Amino acid sequence: MNRRGFTLLEMIVATTIMGIAVVGLLAGITRSTRNAARLREYGRVVQLARLRMNELLADPRLPRNVVMSGPYDPAFSGGLEAGWQAQLSTFEASTVTAPGQMALDRIQLEVWWMAGTQRRTFSLDGFRPRVMKPEDFLPGAVR
Repeated sequence: MNRRGFTLLEMIVATTIMGIAVVGLLAGITRSTRNAARLREYGRVVQLARLRMNELLADPRLPRNVVMSGPYDPAFSGGLEAGWQAQLSTFEASTVTAPGQMALDRIQLEVWWMAGTQRRTFSLDGFRPRVMKPEDFLPGAVR
């Protein structure tokens, strides 16, 4: 009698090979999902940093050499626990320091967020020109 079909041994080998392939595919999908979530989180933080930097650059009343900080509203940050810290300082001034001369201000911004239990940060620097005023030269004034 000539029978056609698979033997039990062939079925066990085929099932084992398929099991290994499925486990490999699931591991790859898990890694891809984790990477996509991390990239989405990082993109959100970069956008938060850009928005805060634009606000800081546009505000002419920022105090110099004072650390400013604050949290982000989770509704605004997409559910991330996040915050920021910034400082404005004079980056470069003319060799002749007098009212009416130009100076370059630097804003250092650091945005932080919680990724699980780990705190991560993203730093951004911005620069803006300004005209030096007489009050910049009063005793005790920080340029």
